Amino acid sequence: MRSRMLPAAGAAGLLVFASVPAQAHVKWFAPYIVGAPPEPVMSTLADTWFWVGIGLVLVFFGLARAVERSAYGDRALDMLDWAAAPLWRRLDDYIRAIVGAFFVAIFAVGGVYLTPDLKTPAEWVSWLQLVIAGMIFSRRTMPVAGIGIIALWILALRDYDLFHLFDYLALGLGVAVYLILEPSKRENWRAHRLEALRWGLAIALMWSSLEKFAYPSWFYPLVVEKPFLTFGLPRDVFIPMAGVTEFTLGLGLVWTPLIRRLSAIALFVIFTSAVWPFGRVDLIGHGLIMAILLAVAADRSRETHFLPVFKQTFRSIPAGILAAFVLYGSAYWGLHVAFYGPEGYVGPAITEKATHSHSPEYPHGPQSGDIGAPPDK
Repeated sequence: MRSRMLPAAGAAGLLVFASVPAQAHVKWFAPYIVGAPPEPVMSTLADTWFWVGIGLVLVFFGLARAVERSAYGDRALDMLDWAAAPLWRRLDDYIRAIVGAFFVAIFAVGGVYLTPDLKTPAEWVSWLQLVIAGMIFSRRTMPVAGIGIIALWILALRDYDLFHLFDYLALGLGVAVYLILEPSKRENWRAHRLEALRWGLAIALMWSSLEKFAYPSWFYPLVVEKPFLTFGLPRDVFIPMAGVTEFTLGLGLVWTPLIRRLSAIALFVIFTSAVWPFGRVDLIGHGLIMAILLAVAADRSRETHFLPVFKQTFRSIPAGILAAFVLYGSAYWGLHVAFYGPEGYVGPAITEKATHSHSPEYPHGPQSGDIGAPPDK
């Protein structure tokens, strides 16, 4: 058993190692144009490194499932239970404190809706987020705080495209539903509070990971400015494998108990490691995600709530990954076409369609000579 585990563990470690800094949200650190035409899906399907990433993920998931089904499965889960016991005993207090701290941090940053790239000049938005933080520390007002999070997302629609805000919809809803369910006196409702968090985060990660396939050029400025991020890998090897890692580990959060806990631990390592090269903004933006990942890793539930029979077999792993990619890929590319048309839309005053905006801070976008001509659309 041990000899079979070593190469698989090495493969899983390679996946984590190769994608550590890629989990910094590109929209926080590099220019972008949401309406730019994405790369065709076939570009991803024809990419050898995409399939190498898929192969490594299948090894990781297959190994975890083999352990889970063996006599060592319960022992592995027992060890995780033991390690996370202090957190598990105060899990709800921990989550409430982290969510509250996140909103205090967003208030301190100022001028943003919920996340660093959704900027707003409205000062009252920051104060509203401080009020939300205060309401989280009373179980009576926690549901109001949850509704407030949804209201902030809706308010952001005044300034940002709906397609852009899809990046933050699932996680925001997951946190909001948790805050609404946690103080509930109906235990059959309250029992789903952690599941809501887990699903919200899983969907958010899978959705945002698709940017690495649709817009790999968004990540090029980061590679130019911080070449150490790829650990010497060519950028066009590094980016698709990072996308596969983020998508599949996100899917792992809603798989069987051992796989979801190991996926949470791997993602926590990845996000934590991204803080050093990207600093305080990354810590604030991803702090809530990292906290939820710890909560998933500490969750002692040994039930598989969604499609439990399907997930029991080994063949369900490639089938599930395939189905998830088809579902999310169809939604991402399909909704982009629905919002911006088949040719995309980069906004007025740009003659050539591009994926990056131009500014003195981010010199990688269209140069000033491209500005001032009639719009394409």
